[in-house]
Amino acid sequence: MKPVDMLSLDLRSLATFVAVLDEGSVSRAAIRLGVTQSAVSHTLERLRQAFGDPLFVKSGRGIVPTDYAMRTGPHIRQLLDDLRTLPSGPPFEPASAEFTFTIAANDYQRDLLLPGLLTILRQQAPGIRIQVIPSGIPNADMLRKEACDLIISPHAPETTDIMQRGLMGDRMVVFYDPDHRSAPSDLAAYLKADHIALMFTAGERLGFESTLQAKGLIRNNLVTVSNFSGLPEFLRGTDMLATAPQRMSSQLMRDFAWVPLPFDYKPFTLLMLWHRRHQNDPAHRWLRNQVNSVAATMNGLND
Repeated sequence: MKPVDMLSLDLRSLATFVAVLDEGSVSRAAIRLGVTQSAVSHTLERLRQAFGDPLFVKSGRGIVPTDYAMRTGPHIRQLLDDLRTLPSGPPFEPASAEFTFTIAANDYQRDLLLPGLLTILRQQAPGIRIQVIPSGIPNADMLRKEACDLIISPHAPETTDIMQRGLMGDRMVVFYDPDHRSAPSDLAAYLKADHIALMFTAGERLGFESTLQAKGLIRNNLVTVSNFSGLPEFLRGTDMLATAPQRMSSQLMRDFAWVPLPFDYKPFTLLMLWHRRHQNDPAHRWLRNQVNSVAATMNGLND
């Protein structure tokens, strides 16, 4: 393969390459970039000449990247991310900032941490708005493609371009309505009961469910809901059980009693996740610090 002609490359061309690699489609990449399909095709042709490789080839009705494109993609993405972090513009001033910050979090993490964040913003940065979207079981592309600015989740994608910071620990416990039943006395009583389970909208189940299967434990999930907010009303007034994070006992599940799980299940840590491109951005860093401050306060209250 011939050496790459670096002088024939520019940042816009490299960004086009990454967009096509991410989207797997010239037309979708064009929409993402706000340009015409012919402009994307023309740029790809120049990149093919520069790299000496087809980069993308037809497969059925779509296109797939070549091995070379797959190997080169992470390096080009890193180059673009590094350039985005170059210092520019005036220092960040929270009081005068105006923008929307999108956070992906399921209702458990949302209700636990984000009301406290909003209180801080209204006091110190009234021009910053927060938008909350569901995270499900998050994947790295949510941050790579800027579907959100930050994710709060116990699930961290295993990739080097996603940064993370631990916020607080929690554990799964068993909730029940004490007016209609007593706590399950042992594992057999837990498995015999009817349960309320959780499955996110995209069909993703909690890691807890996988652990049950791995242990060979079978329970009767009488009803399955798509978010934690669905648990209380199904549980209220019944003899069913719901397994959920203990910290929910101070929020959604405050009306119910709880006991530890009748088998070993390791605690987990709620994480704050963001893309490496935002690591040194002053506004992003300030907001991450505020989320961490809310978590630190809650940890102090629970010491």
